[in-house]
Amino acid sequence: MLGGEYRQNLDPKNRILIPAKLREELGEPFVVAKDIREKCIKVYSLAGWQEYIAPLRQQNRRLSEQILRYLHSTMAQVKPDNQGRVTLPQELVDHAEMKEGTAVVVGCCDYAEIWSESRYEEMKSKEDVSALLAELEALGL
Repeated sequence: MLGGEYRQNLDPKNRILIPAKLREELGEPFVVAKDIREKCIKVYSLAGWQEYIAPLRQQNRRLSEQILRYLHSTMAQVKPDNQGRVTLPQELVDHAEMKEGTAVVVGCCDYAEIWSESRYEEMKSKEDVSALLAELEALGL
C-alpha cells in the first residue's frame, strides 16, 4: 500500500527521486500520467494502471477512445535509475506546473501523486477535514 508524504527535489533535467518504499510497491517500470482532475501527476504500477483504465473499456466506444487517447498521449512508463530517480516528461511537468526545486510525492493507497510544492500547499489549505469526516461517517467508517 502506498502512503506517506515526501518532499523531493526536481532537478533541471526533470528528474525526481521516488522514495524507496513507494518504488518497492510500484515495481519497475511504472506509469506516470496526467491527473485529469488536478494539476498533478499520477503514478501507478503497471497493474494499477490497467485496473484504473479497465472501466473505460466498458464505456461507449467514442468516449472510451477519446479518454484513452488523452490519457495515453502523455503518459510514460518510467524506470528508476540507480539512485531511484525517474525523468518526468516535460508535458507532465508543465501540466503539474512544476519548476525546478521542491516537489511533493504523496502515496494514496494504490497510486501516488507528484505535486509542485506550491500547488500541494494550496490544495491542502482548502481541505475541509470536517466535511471529510462527515462523508466518512455517512459511509459508516
